[in-house]
Amino acid sequence: MTAVSTDHSQPPRDPGMQTAALRVRGLSVSFHNRRGPIPAVRDVNLDVARGELLALLGESGSGKSATARAIMGLHAGSSADVSAESLEVAGTDLLTCSPEQLRKLRGSTMSLIFQDALSALNPVLSIGDQIGELYRQHQGASKKQARLKAGEMLSLVGIPGAMSRIDDYPHQFSGGMRQRLLIAMAIALEPELLIADEPTTALDVTVQAQILELLDRLRRELDMGVLLITHDLGVVCEVADKVAVMYAGRIVETASADALFSQPAHPYTEALLTSVPQAGRIGSELPVIPGSPPVPSALPSGCAFHPRCAWALDECHVTRPELVSVAADRAAACLRTEEVIRVER
Repeated sequence: MTAVSTDHSQPPRDPGMQTAALRVRGLSVSFHNRRGPIPAVRDVNLDVARGELLALLGESGSGKSATARAIMGLHAGSSADVSAESLEVAGTDLLTCSPEQLRKLRGSTMSLIFQDALSALNPVLSIGDQIGELYRQHQGASKKQARLKAGEMLSLVGIPGAMSRIDDYPHQFSGGMRQRLLIAMAIALEPELLIADEPTTALDVTVQAQILELLDRLRRELDMGVLLITHDLGVVCEVADKVAVMYAGRIVETASADALFSQPAHPYTEALLTSVPQAGRIGSELPVIPGSPPVPSALPSGCAFHPRCAWALDECHVTRPELVSVAADRAAACLRTEEVIRVER
């Protein structure tokens, strides 16, 4: 993102946009190598209201994490090219922010929870120092004040004996507890947008449920907008208000969670739902999506999903369908959307 402002203070928020935690229009991300640009994200639109949880769903390599890092401005200095028509968090135009302004917005207005807690936490600093640094840097708190606030955050995310553990190091916590620590750091300054990138990866089912319940409770208590990135349909079913399905760098369907799970409008969404193990299918062969997701550097012509799609027509090989409205608060990018929706399941 290009910096056009020389004022390094945090830009004021537009009061008229307070209800929108995130508004993205036309976001594209390309990475460069010796052969030229490789499109990872293509023309993505997203909206997350305050207090709403939007799940960004798709297979590995679909562009979900690249989208999150672009929103946070974390591609700066890399080989990535980021462009967007509009990119706003809580009414602040990120496209006009300088690197220093973006740094100040991270943590205070928008936060990101990484999927690998052990790698994201500093192994040589105590948990109290890592959380307390947010208060010292963003709010000018004293070391004592920051320590007390860090203890409060540990209690908020359910760390037992919070104050007695504030001087512990990351390796002294379990995987589930470390994920809670990342959440504590992400919400410490009560941001208006929280991006959670696969926050339950590698955790057992019981701990996953606890982390999801925690995120759901905190977003309601703090009125945060949450963008939850996942490929786990079970996770989406538990907590999402709305869902955006991503394939080969594009959004191919958006809908409320209830509508998407009851009547998918895109063949890719339908295939994902069909491939989920179900109790009624015990002893039968599990349906799978044939083939693999396309490599970003060699995307097929037309609809990127057509080589794997059971609904594909000859026209799908040459025509890339646009994401269009198919009902109230619902959109899909498929030439056969109406037929897919009508299928009885």
